[in-house]
Amino acid sequence: MDAFRFPKDFELGVASAATQIEGGDTNNSWYDWACAGHIKDHTNPFNANDHYNRWREDLELMVQMGIRHNRFGVEWSRIEPEEGQFDDEALSHYRQEIQAMVDAGIRPLLTLHHFTNPRWFEQMGAFENPRCVELYLRFTEKIVRSVGDLVSEYITINEPNVYTMNGYFGGGWPPGKNSLGAYRTVLTHMAACHIAGYEMIHRVRREMGCNDTRVSFANHLRVFQPLNAANPVHRVSCWFAERAFQEALSRAMCLGEVSFPMKHHPAIQKGKWCDFHAVNYYSRSTVSGLADGIAPGVPTNDLGWEIYPQGIAETCRMLHDITPLPIYITENGTCDNTDDFRSRYICEHLKVLADSGLPVRRYYHWCFCDNFEWLEGESARFGLVHIDYQTQQRTVKRSGEFYAAMIREGGVTQEMINTYCCGDYR
Repeated sequence: MDAFRFPKDFELGVASAATQIEGGDTNNSWYDWACAGHIKDHTNPFNANDHYNRWREDLELMVQMGIRHNRFGVEWSRIEPEEGQFDDEALSHYRQEIQAMVDAGIRPLLTLHHFTNPRWFEQMGAFENPRCVELYLRFTEKIVRSVGDLVSEYITINEPNVYTMNGYFGGGWPPGKNSLGAYRTVLTHMAACHIAGYEMIHRVRREMGCNDTRVSFANHLRVFQPLNAANPVHRVSCWFAERAFQEALSRAMCLGEVSFPMKHHPAIQKGKWCDFHAVNYYSRSTVSGLADGIAPGVPTNDLGWEIYPQGIAETCRMLHDITPLPIYITENGTCDNTDDFRSRYICEHLKVLADSGLPVRRYYHWCFCDNFEWLEGESARFGLVHIDYQTQQRTVKRSGEFYAAMIREGGVTQEMINTYCCGDYR
């Protein structure tokens, strides 16, 4: 591994999601899903990192590490605990946190929806319900009017393909359905919410006198390859998986182009509905049928996901070919419970980006600190900062020290590689 410098205008940040770090909220779909016994380690998001109360401590850690970009989320169920009833105290809390972030020199990238729904919204069918667009827009407008003078960059929806695939086709996430029809409906409605939200956020901030608005949605992108390229079943399965999981959705949400499995919707019209590409990248899928898989003999992380650094550029190039825009890596990271190889993982992925020639402007590491990792609960650790869930003590990991050093140096020196990047993959 060789030393390298980051390209001009390339900056590092960190990412998180409200439900995974805040704690204390029992009014959302994932708390209910956890209480129904679906989490592998039997934890739930009520504990998490207690960030809702300890955000000043976390902000101070970011400042100490030199972090200047923070992708974070708000919890819809706190802000609108009952349909049409907004909580001014919750809105004031988020504004105070964002103001402190800005005052500390950290630029916020605000995610409006990241997998979880208020209980009332989930009970009415969430994004399967045709009213979802109007309800999502009402919530979004409330947020933008509350903090829009402080926040110029927004993610409308995080990973709509993962939310829809796991909740409505795979059945492992709430609401636990397995229906192609529901999958297509929810995917379409989420695209409609994004496009309508894109227009609304720009309009509201223009009314505020702000002309620097940037809006996108977070794509979860994977590299798909057939297990055996000579096998026609594997090739067709690979083509179908990529199209159904990401390509059709990307075209619909970026450009308003509708193709299977998307459906037509009045809000999905041709146009340009992203100001930058937001890419969440973790791994490659090796396809032999409908099930996801990995190739034999490849390096993997603690969750068994293949570690494939080249894929971060391959997925970015796919989006850039759809429409050329600046690229933000809004999530990239790995589950490494011992922190042995996280620095190496980060370094290898950043080196691929630096050499890609693509207009990548930001890299937000997933995640800033260990958190409640959905079905894995507290057992899977992705953070640069270790969380002791019993005491809530924060400790910067070796990978966090490496990340801070990269920010200071504007790249990776050979000394940093020798010091931090020696861990072997599983």
